[in-house]
Amino acid sequence: LPQTWEDPSVLHPELKVVGDNDPLDVVEIGSRRHSQGQVTRVRILGALAMIDGGELDWKVIAIDASDPEAANLQTMDDLEAQMPEVISGIREWFRWYKSPDGEPLNQFGFHGRALSQEEALRVIDETHEAWQRLRRGEVATKKLWIGHG
Repeated sequence: LPQTWEDPSVLHPELKVVGDNDPLDVVEIGSRRHSQGQVTRVRILGALAMIDGGELDWKVIAIDASDPEAANLQTMDDLEAQMPEVISGIREWFRWYKSPDGEPLNQFGFHGRALSQEEALRVIDETHEAWQRLRRGEVATKKLWIGHG
């Protein structure tokens, strides 16, 4: 994935929420355990549009390209057909994970539907363009160190 940023000044046209001021989150569903921060070649399968505190927090769903299951999982349709519990498991974990701290449950845009690979790639492109605008200094930021000026 290229570097990305969910711009908090841009209102999503359908969901009517702004970005969460962070890079995209990637949920890698393969069978291997990875170290935090490890760079791994992945195949993008789709994405979930989580809404956390009124902000859009994309969850890109991917699989390690070298995972034994990767050959069988090319799209979200493949994942839903072969491992239907994975998407609901991811969605429900992210829906509930802040509730022990007294936070409200997170919501999901698009009625909780996982977006297709094509739609996820569009999200990646849009957030990469936002990151590029951020790095060029074209976007006003608060509390973000971007490595210059």
